[in-house]
Amino acid sequence: MTVFGLDETRVCALAAGVRGDLSAPDDTATAGEVFARAAWSGIAEPGDGTAGLLVASVGAGVALTAILESWSPVQIGALVREALCGNEPGAPDVIFASSSSGDTADADAETGGELEQAIDLGLQRWRPRLNSGDVIRSLQQAARMQARLLLATDALWPSGLDDLEHHAPLALWWRGVPAALAALPNSIALVGARAATGYGEHIAMEASAGLVDRGFAIVSGAAYGIDGMAHRAALASEGMTVAFLAGGVDRFYPSGHDSLLSRIVACGAVVSELPCGAAPTKWRFLQRNRLIAASSAATVVLEAGWRSGSLNTAGHASALGRPLGAVPGPITSPTSAGCHRLIREFAAVCVTTPTEMAELVGERSIQVPLDFADIDAGPGPRPRTSDQIRVFDALSGRSPRTVADLSRRAGLSSAAVRGALGGLDLDGAAQEREAGWVRRL
Repeated sequence: MTVFGLDETRVCALAAGVRGDLSAPDDTATAGEVFARAAWSGIAEPGDGTAGLLVASVGAGVALTAILESWSPVQIGALVREALCGNEPGAPDVIFASSSSGDTADADAETGGELEQAIDLGLQRWRPRLNSGDVIRSLQQAARMQARLLLATDALWPSGLDDLEHHAPLALWWRGVPAALAALPNSIALVGARAATGYGEHIAMEASAGLVDRGFAIVSGAAYGIDGMAHRAALASEGMTVAFLAGGVDRFYPSGHDSLLSRIVACGAVVSELPCGAAPTKWRFLQRNRLIAASSAATVVLEAGWRSGSLNTAGHASALGRPLGAVPGPITSPTSAGCHRLIREFAAVCVTTPTEMAELVGERSIQVPLDFADIDAGPGPRPRTSDQIRVFDALSGRSPRTVADLSRRAGLSSAAVRGALGGLDLDGAAQEREAGWVRRL
């Protein structure tokens, strides 16, 4: 008997290798779900709402089969509607015979032809990434690194991620100790600038150590500057800390934090929604930020410039109704301009001590939700669209790449790639050559 076109015994062994003591699959159905979730973590880009809706409606295995067997958008849409209406969809035998996220779809897209259109665009993104060999290699690499695959049905799953609804991760890859994941409901995210000042790093150290002393776990993104200091201070205080990465948990980024991340694995947890081998990109960093905000009970921005990436995390926290705090800095410091902006324009709570940060957890709403468009607005050139960000990440500065290759790398349809390239070309960021497109730095 085969499962996804692979020998049943092999699928069970691959699934067991990434489940550890969480409940190693002892039957084909469970192993198939683990394998399918692992596959989807590489097929769909983080935050793909269409993939989230599809998998939540019919299950990862059936959703994968629908793509592999080239079901039409109408067929898939009918199955999704049947599931959303509360009926048990007929689950065909799941077979893996062949070997990928961009625009999102919410549940209200089920009306009219919007659902089919969203699924059609999704299929154009996902199919170029369907490769059983890639899934097998990522599972084997995860087993070698002692990385585990966490599913939403597991007790250790961060419940706060469910607030992301269809944009929640389809699975989580992680390395570390279970106690760190269990501590996430009582955690506070500390984020800020990579190019931190001495003032910012001092505040990060005091905040992290003080919150650990008060029983909180510390969540951040392991970047240089504020993130790194928050993690280090938590470890030095013998507290729990969790780092969310924008690439696979087998390739630590930034490389200069290899030692720090190794210490986090030993005492805390390193988490990603991307499979082993996946490279971090700008788009994935932005999407990673939603996990930091959703998994934590509150978010505090310690030091941030006017257009700092940490404001993106703040936006996610506010949109999710999480308490948001910001630490003020010298009014002459451009590295605190983002914090002052959050306090003045977006009703972030001004916090200056670990005690005040801890008090945020009792405040479950922000009076003025942040507007993502407003966060991105400000001095400087007009920001790129999400598709342009992903295509620019996929371009090379030296090797020309075709639209088909960029589509696979960016996880976008060919039409979306061509549209993004047009905008990048107008901005002077990309150039078409005879053999394909290249990045212009």
